[in-house]
Amino acid sequence: MNYVQPIRDISKIEEIKNILKRKNYRDYFLFTFGINCGLRISDILNLKVKHVKGQSHITLKEKKTGKAKRLRINNSLQNEISQYVKGMNDGDYLFPSRNGQGIKPITRVRAYMILNEAARVAGISEIGTHTLRKTMGYHFYQRTKDVALLQEIFNHSAPSITMRYIGINQDIIDSALDDFSL
Repeated sequence: MNYVQPIRDISKIEEIKNILKRKNYRDYFLFTFGINCGLRISDILNLKVKHVKGQSHITLKEKKTGKAKRLRINNSLQNEISQYVKGMNDGDYLFPSRNGQGIKPITRVRAYMILNEAARVAGISEIGTHTLRKTMGYHFYQRTKDVALLQEIFNHSAPSITMRYIGINQDIIDSALDDFSL
């Protein structure tokens, strides 16, 4: 199994945004949306314009867990949404597939390909669709140090799961081993 990591370096996040923005605005918005909301890619891809346009919260039933989820849309993301959905209908998928003439969202595989290509150009490995969610969690934790709140946001059953998921445990292990020698 390949483990994906959060993008820890803010300058790399900006670099990926720039790469994607030059290539395709939808792909840029997918990345920006994912790193700001912390939803799983399976939930992101099923969203329609009506779920986010003019909304203060995203309300959905998580595909993986079946649990109800209500998540605040931050001001920065609200501005991005306003720009992105101009000219789109409420019933349109937020991330429409060009192959499906907009009646289907892009697939998880396509989302992976988009992210992986941009990351490769930016010189980042160990990336996947979970990287979006992990990146949001990693930076949220770095700013707040509130693992209990992040655990709640992610619907994890224990703080240890959240810490491992966002790569903090790996950072601690790496740091400890850097300083260890015999």
